[in-house]
Amino acid sequence: MTDESRPSEAEAAPRLDPKLLEILVCPLTKGRLEYDAAAQELVSRSAGLAYPIRDGIPIMLPDEARPLKD
Repeated sequence: MTDESRPSEAEAAPRLDPKLLEILVCPLTKGRLEYDAAAQELVSRSAGLAYPIRDGIPIMLPDEARPLKD
């Protein structure tokens, strides 16, 4: 397989169901989330956190979230 025919990380990563993204909110602020396909995270700008998505499952626990850099 050549580099050109290899999918990028974002293409190879499982996609998040758009309907799921519509109903999920940040557990701390109840604000909307942004889907970062490349990093496989749901980003809450209001809380300053990025929640990981593992095996297609959002991990919506603040203790598992990564703080966003300023």
